[in-house]
Amino acid sequence: MRIASTVARYLMGLIFTVFGLNGFFHFIPAPTPPPLAGQFFGLLVVSHYMVPIFAIQIVCGLLFFANRYVPLALTVIAPVIFNILLFHVLMNPSGIVPGAIATICWVVVFYSVRSAFAGIFAAEVGVGGR
Repeated sequence: MRIASTVARYLMGLIFTVFGLNGFFHFIPAPTPPPLAGQFFGLLVVSHYMVPIFAIQIVCGLLFFANRYVPLALTVIAPVIFNILLFHVLMNPSGIVPGAIATICWVVVFYSVRSAFAGIFAAEVGVGGR
């Protein structure tokens, strides 16, 4: 499981670093999306909404590569992955493969560091938060 986690972490590092940088430098040609998906994504780009998202992807990708603050990177990148999946499920199903791969990698890495999240899965907290 340790090897699978390391491979998944590096793969997530690669995916988010490359796609985050692509958001700024546009070195990967984008396929023509369906009209609704193109309008939606175009609006996000033109409004500069995607700038912090691309920055988050780069930072988390580098954290995954460096094996530093992995639980924090998993926490920050989870809503990004969720929105990638939601976008593709609802508007552009043909492009879901990278998001699905990122999701699988996220689950594998999360499982390997699950002890860092033990506190948030507690059903009850003691008096005074203890």
